Amino acid sequence: MKISISTLFILLGFALMAQNTTSKYPINPETGLIEFQEVVDENGTKEELFNRSIYWLNDYYKDPVRVTSLRDIETGKIIGQHRFRIHYTDDDGNKIAAGMIGYDFMIEFKQDRYRYTLNNFLLKSATRQPVEKWLDKTDPAYDVRWNEYLDQIAEYAKNWSNTLKEKMKPEPEQAPDEW
Repeated sequence: MKISISTLFILLGFALMAQNTTSKYPINPETGLIEFQEVVDENGTKEELFNRSIYWLNDYYKDPVRVTSLRDIETGKIIGQHRFRIHYTDDDGNKIAAGMIGYDFMIEFKQDRYRYTLNNFLLKSATRQPVEKWLDKTDPAYDVRWNEYLDQIAEYAKNWSNTLKEKMKPEPEQAPDEW
């Protein structure tokens, strides 16, 4: 009897750990906040990667100078803040504006690799609420739309990182035009 009870607790512990590791939204264990981060291997010096990211910034953001607060080629860092709109879908299928999500980003460069980080997601309102509140389904104010908002944040981060990775690839070398 004691063996089967302890076996049950062990299995439940593994099941709970598996639930935490399969979260759709990456949580930084130190801060407890949603954080999208990845190290990407890409050929190039720190300076070449930095310059490619500047081209990406200019393509991705309407006002890239205002978005970035630090562009330091010496330390190999770009830091910025931006925001994007979220929405919810009503019963008739109409998309209704639900607010603006502000976030911080950082891109760091080293020889043949770079790392990006997206974090500090906040709902822009009078109180600037952290979006991690939406993860708590036991909250008395819980709204089913919160899942849709979190999915939109994850989708935005995915699109952001995909466009960055694409632009960070080196230009293909062109054969000289001999005629």
